Parts: sequence; C-alpha cells; structure tokens
Amino acid sequence: MHLLAATPGSVDDGKEPVDLGQTPADVIFISAADTELAALSTARSEMSDPPGLRLASMMHLQHPMSVDLHIDACASKAKLVVARVLGGTGYWKYGFEQYAARLADAGVAFVALPGDDKPDPELRMFSTVSDADYDALWAYLVEGGPKNSVNFLHYCTAMISTREAPQAAQPLLRAGIYWPGAGISNITDVQAEWIEGAAVAPVIFYRALVQGAGLNPINRIVKALLRVGLNPLPVFVASLKDPISVATLDQLFQSAAPDVILNCTSFAVGNPHGDGSPDNPLTLPSALKAPIFQVVLSASTEQSWEEGLSGLSARDIAMNVALPEVDGRILSRAVSFKGEAFFDEATECPIATYKARGDRISFVANLASNWTNLRRTAAAERQVALVVANYPNKDGRLANGVGLDTPTSAIYVLRHLQQAGYDVQDLPVDSADLMAQVMAGPTNWLTERADRSGGETLSLAHYLEQYQSLPYALRTRIEERWGEPRADPFFEPDTTIAEGGFKLSILRFGNVTIGLQPARGYNIDPTETYHSPDLVPPHNYLAFYFWLRHSQGAHAIVHLGKHGNLEWLPGKALALSEECLPEAILGPMPHIYPFIVNDPGEGTQAKRRTQAVIIDHLTPPLTRAETYGPLRDLEALVDEYYEAAGIDPRRLDYLRREILTLTATSGLDKDIGFKGEETGDLAKLDAYLCDLKEAQIRDGLHIFGQTPEGRQLRDLTIALARIPRGSGKGRDASLLRSMADDLDLQFDPLDCDLAGLWQGPKPNSLVHLSDDIWRSNGDTVERLELLAQHLMDSTAQTPGKKSSEVMAHIHNDISPKLAICGPSELAGLLKALSGQFVSPAPSGAPTRGRLDVLPTGRNFYSVDSRAVPTPTAWALGWKSANMLIDKHLQDHGDWPRALLLTAWGTANMRTGGDDIAQCLALMGVKPKWDSANRRVTGFEVIPASALGRPRVDVTLRISGFFRDAFPGLIDLVDSA
Repeated sequence: MHLLAATPGSVDDGKEPVDLGQTPADVIFISAADTELAALSTARSEMSDPPGLRLASMMHLQHPMSVDLHIDACASKAKLVVARVLGGTGYWKYGFEQYAARLADAGVAFVALPGDDKPDPELRMFSTVSDADYDALWAYLVEGGPKNSVNFLHYCTAMISTREAPQAAQPLLRAGIYWPGAGISNITDVQAEWIEGAAVAPVIFYRALVQGAGLNPINRIVKALLRVGLNPLPVFVASLKDPISVATLDQLFQSAAPDVILNCTSFAVGNPHGDGSPDNPLTLPSALKAPIFQVVLSASTEQSWEEGLSGLSARDIAMNVALPEVDGRILSRAVSFKGEAFFDEATECPIATYKARGDRISFVANLASNWTNLRRTAAAERQVALVVANYPNKDGRLANGVGLDTPTSAIYVLRHLQQAGYDVQDLPVDSADLMAQVMAGPTNWLTERADRSGGETLSLAHYLEQYQSLPYALRTRIEERWGEPRADPFFEPDTTIAEGGFKLSILRFGNVTIGLQPARGYNIDPTETYHSPDLVPPHNYLAFYFWLRHSQGAHAIVHLGKHGNLEWLPGKALALSEECLPEAILGPMPHIYPFIVNDPGEGTQAKRRTQAVIIDHLTPPLTRAETYGPLRDLEALVDEYYEAAGIDPRRLDYLRREILTLTATSGLDKDIGFKGEETGDLAKLDAYLCDLKEAQIRDGLHIFGQTPEGRQLRDLTIALARIPRGSGKGRDASLLRSMADDLDLQFDPLDCDLAGLWQGPKPNSLVHLSDDIWRSNGDTVERLELLAQHLMDSTAQTPGKKSSEVMAHIHNDISPKLAICGPSELAGLLKALSGQFVSPAPSGAPTRGRLDVLPTGRNFYSVDSRAVPTPTAWALGWKSANMLIDKHLQDHGDWPRALLLTAWGTANMRTGGDDIAQCLALMGVKPKWDSANRRVTGFEVIPASALGRPRVDVTLRISGFFRDAFPGLIDLVDSA
C-alpha cells in the first residue's frame, strides 16, 4: 500500500490512503463540499484576527488509514474539530466513529453536523459540545454566504477562548435573484440591465453556489447570454422541490416570461417510474412551455474531461444527465469543471472551485439563442430541414427508418406543416413521387450515379469557409482518411460555380427541405462501420450539414426516424468538445428526432451527443415477429452493456462474458461470423440485432402521426395485451394466459415448447376457429390468438372471468391510449418546431408489457426503475454478499445475524441495483424477472438447504431520492 498526495479530483473513491500532511491548528473543519471549503478559506483571509484553521476535504479522508493519519498528526492536537457531511453517519461511518472516540480521549471538542438543513440525531450523538453551540455552528453553515462564513469562524474562536460570540446567523433567502457584481438582487434592477424586447433566459442554479463562492460559471453564463442578445435571469434555489423555491420561480416567470430555461441543478423533480410531477416549477403554466436545457457543472477535472472519451464521470452522468432526462431537459454541455484554484497555505488545503470553460459556455449560449429564434420566428418564415436515413447505403434502402414508413411519414409531415402555416411548396404527389425525386439526385450509392443531376450544390468556396473554422486537429484527421475536398466523389467541377462544388441529395419544397443523410464514408462496409467509434466522415458529409445550416439557414433540423448516423460519429460519449464530430457538424442547432419508442439505447445516444429532442413513435402495427428466447435475452444484455459502459464499468466484464457465452450456446456466433475478437465481435452482434429487428417488422410499418386502423390496430392491440403488464395480475394479466386459464388448458402459452405435442383439452370454442390440424402446443397458441382476434372484433364471447377483466382493460385503457398516439406524435413534432417544451415519458417496447410508454409523441428517457436489480447486478450482488458473509465468519467465527445497509438512489441507478441485490442476497431471496421485458415482478425464497447459512436480518436505510425514485424496490424488500 502506498500513500498519495492530496490533490483535488485525483482521489475520489477512497481506494488508496491519502496523507494530508497537515500540521496542528486550533480549529479543524472537514467537509465534502468544495464550495464550503472555498467559502471558509475566503472568510479566513478577510478576517483581521482569524483562528488557526485547517480545512480538509472529506473526499481525501475516505480510506481508514487516511483518517488515522489525520487524527494522529493534526486533529488530536486541535481544540475544536467540526465535520459536516451529507448522507448521515453511514456515508462516513469509520470517520465519525474514530474522530468521536479518539478526540474524546484527547479532550478535543468534536461537532458532527448534517450537510443539509435536516436534523440528524445520530450525528448529534457523536458531538461533544452543548446544544446551543451545536445549533449556532450549524445555522451559520446552513445559511451560508460571506458574512455567515466569517461569523462561523468567529464563533469557533469564541468556543475555544474568552472572546465574545458574534451575532447569530443571518438568513439567506431560500431562493432569489442574483446578478454578477451586485450579489442578491431583484427583478427591477435586473431588468434595467436587459436588452429591450429580447428573449428572457432564466439561469437556475443552487443556492449553495451563492453560499460557497462558486459563482464563476454563473457569472460567465450571464455574460455569454447577454453577448448573444438574450436577457439572462439568474435565480438561485434551494432545490427544485423546495416549496419556497417553486413559488419564487412561479412569481418570477409571471413577471418575466421565459423563452428558454437553462438549468444548472442536478437530479429530477419527476420520478423515473413514469408518474410525472405536476409540481415541477420549470413546467408550470407560468413557464409558457419554454424548452429546458440541462447545463452541467461537472464535479470532474477539466483535464480528465479533455483527455477522456467518456465525457463525464459515472456520478455526473447519473445526477446531471440520466435523471434530468426524466424531467424532459435537453442536455447541452458541461460548462465548468472542478479544479485546483490554489493551495491555501494558511489552511494547508488545496481549494477547488468551479472553473468555467469559455468555449463550452459560448456553445450553450448559442444553442439557447437558436432555440429562441426558432420559438420567435413565425411558422411561415421558419426554415426546416427534414433528414431521412439510408442504412445500409443502397438505393433500395433510401429513407429507411427502423419500424417507420419514412417516405409516407415525410409526406404526411409536409402536408401538416403546410396546414400549420409553414411555407411548403410543390409537394410531391405521394411517397413514390418523393422517392423518384430523391433517386434523381446524388444518392449514397456510387454505382450508376454519373447521370444524376438533381439536388443542391454547395460551392467549394462556401464549404472551405465553414471547414476552415473547424479545429486543426479535426481537419487533419479528415484529410488523413479522405484526402482534400476535391478528392471527394461527390465533388464536381462546374462551370456555373467557381472551382466547382459538392452535389448534395437535398430537395427544396419552399422553406422545408428533405435531405438524404450522407454515408459515413465510401468504398467501405456500411454495416460494420455504422457504429464505428473512430471513422471520421468524408467531406461530402460535412458539406451536407453545412448547406442545411448556412445556405438554407435552417432554424431546426429534424432527423426523421432511426437509423441515423450523426450520433455515432467519433468524439466523447457526452459533454462534447469542439473537436467531437457531432458538434463540429451539427453545431448548436435545435435538433428534433422522431424515434421508435422501443429503442431507448440508441435514442439516448442522440439525446446526449446531438442535443436531440426525441418525439417517440409507435412500433409497427404487425409485431408478432418479436425476438424471443436467446435473441431477446441477447438484445437486453447488449442494451445493458452499452448503458453500463458509461456509468458502471464494473459490470462490463461480466456482461461481455454473458453475451459471448449466450451467443456461442445459441449458435449465433457462427451465423454472425465471430472471429474471436471481443470488441469486433460485439460490434458485429450489435449490427446483426439491428438488421434482424428491422427485417422482422417489414410486414407493416408505422406512419408517423397516424394511429393504425382496422386489422392493423386490432393486431397491435392484441400484441400489447399478449404480455403481462404492471402487476401482471387481474386486468394486467396476459390476455392469452387469462383465456388459457378460463378454458382450463393447464399450460402457459407464453412459456411452452411450441413444437411439443398438445396433450391437453380441446374446447369447442377453440376447435371451430380453424380447420387446420391441432397437433402441437404452437397450434394451441395460434387458436388462442385467433380467439383474441374474435374478441376484439366482438364476434365471440370471453371464455371466463379472467379474460373478461383483461378485455375490459383493453377497451377502457389500452385502446384509448393507442387512439391518441398518432395525433400526439404530430402534436409533439409541431411543439418542438415551435420552440416549445416536449413532455417526457418512459421508453421501451409496448409489446413487452410497457404500456407506460403510451401515448407516444413524447421525449422519452431511458431510466426504468422497475428493471432493477438487473440479472447482472444480481450476480454481482450475490457475489459481494457471500464475500461479506465469509469475511464476517472468518473474522468473528460466526455467521452475521443482522446488518444495516445504506442505499443511494444515484448509485442504484448507476450499478443497475447491485446494492439492493446484495440486500436480497443477504436475506436469502432472489428477484424474479418477467421473461418478456426483464422487469422485476417479485422474488423467490432460496431454500435453506441451497443457501447453506442463516439468513441475515437486513435493515435498509435509504436516501430521499431513493424513496421517490424506487418505490417498487422498497415494496420488494419489505415483502421479502
């Protein structure tokens, strides 16, 4: 074991001990909040007679050895030690126990304070000062701000000397207006600084930044918004759930209606289980449906962001990306990072503060400005670009969206834009006419395209004007791979344009254009390179988007349907830089993305890398050809793998082994052509599953904005009721299972050997439905599905009570939700194109029991609180529980009988629930998952003979966010 130097950001997990190297002083203050340490450092420097003070970050005291070293060298020689922590004793258990015990032995006063304004009796019990002193110190820190920080240190001095105590803590508003240079302000004074008639852009941030001298990023954001012609309204809040903060925002929005909202706070107001939150202050009527941007103040260092490809830490992703998506916020960029501003010699502590990144702040300001331009431009003057995909890059796959009839959808959207007042001219007669016009231009298929003369042209001069503005390193990579611009096969000399230009597959229809998204390259295998993490695009790709952004002057770009490729271009996973290809190409454009509702993984990629607002759409009408068995399990494992890659790398090795093992045992490795190279094989599997899902739904594609009708609507409704939903009981039961139960067939139609010989009864109500031979279990399932069709057509009676209850649910709930999907999709698109907020919603396959995703037409998110713990998290939790039990047995010679575990909401999200899995494993119970949607449906008790040890009595202590976000897990643990 070795010691590490204590530098901010370099040690944050407690895996290695840290020696702070501090010398003794009268007063020692320990906190995990960098802003609090910075505030006290500043306060001490402004005092004429400060106490001897040492400041220490709790992040550097996570390892037990670090705690012991600090107590020995410094804390035991002090007169007063104050530790403040958010999360209670469980967050820093060893630290509290050791400081309390050893400081008591040394006669040093110890104060253990909560990190928020909520009393914590356990922390107070560790403290050795009077209640009056405890409450006074706590109040100074809770209220915060420069004056209270100074008086906190004066009070510490009074406690260890004969000096008089300072005045009591001065309250800081729970929420209010701030202005750079003026401090706490009011709406009248702020409006005096504004540009008359300009759009209002509230900037919402934590009150703690005012308390702890962390306002540098806010000051920079305010100035950047003024530069782009917006009126910033900086508002600090205790939290977006605090009633006073909510009321303050509502009042301010009524006084100054927002056009866009920039939110710098973490977490979500709504719940990830899809219940929504009517109390979200950013979506109250007074907010006037303003779009909300998530602006990230990262807890990572700028160096780690610059050098890495992950973009943000797992903690940042959970708190500042995944959870805010639940509220429908648009991810912008990380605009500041924590770094070492200076080493404070007086307190012997490195002081870390938020360090603003100028180019990231400029991007966010321009993004906000562009959305306000979209919002304030009349429909008749809005320039809109519709981009359709071409995967793979063949003429037979033009405008190919997964599960979407993209050409027909494009025509449908054009007609409704025209009806909504957009300047749409020379509409194609139908989808065939549209495709004929596209085929007349330069498509991605290079063969036989020499005679095609349609489309638009971007001159070389205009191309170079934009291209030269890209970072040098980026241009170098493009030219090393594809050569100089004139070498591009889409570049053509033209006598009408000086020096020639790029021929682009773009059609004009008034102010609305339709473009065929370029391929990521030419003379390559498109299926193997579509998701390639390092293939830079050729010049014609850049030219395409340069034309849309600058020649057309698009106010918004709409990528119509999955499978686009912009979101897969090289660069960081999220929190992009100017050298990331998606940003370099798309820029700070409003981006709207109609996307199939059952693919949250790839949709989330677009949300996080291309600031996309998703407008989710229905799956195809005919969906009986779902993936089952190994294919379904592989699809779920691959989705979890890509999710874990960003937030929980510990799961990756296990998931990789599971995926490759399942692929081998099912024989798919030979079908796909695995070569024994893990990374390449996983990429091939991903492409294979994409192609397979696409092939399965060719029998009837969804038209964006339209609800299926007739037979297609009937079959889709049956598909939605085929799988259990919600509780899986009563009205939520499987329609097929309920009919089988009513008919006393004594088998499970969702989990049987379809080829097996049918040996059950053959009731007349099923016999007459088909003249086909009734021989196998599959024949029985087919007859049940035929009966379901008759029930939907009202040409048969339900066979019993169970199926009657499900049919009532279909008529009263499922069918009405389906009916409004088409109109809701179109309304969602029109809202986004009007620069308005699009409501959030869960995502997933409605045909796998996920009726909570209906109606479609909303901005989906990927968090599913009912799918934890995942099977992978269970495997890890089971392993860790056994290791813990074995260690206790080894150390104490007996089995553990009772344990207290602390569960945090963000950690539970990040790990897929391995902390809850560990809890269940200790208790000797195992989660049960629905085979169709992998949601947790209950638990099974592991027999004592199989467990081989006594069950552990587990008491679970949870955070407030865990309580709100995972009520199902609380019920699961209580039931177990």
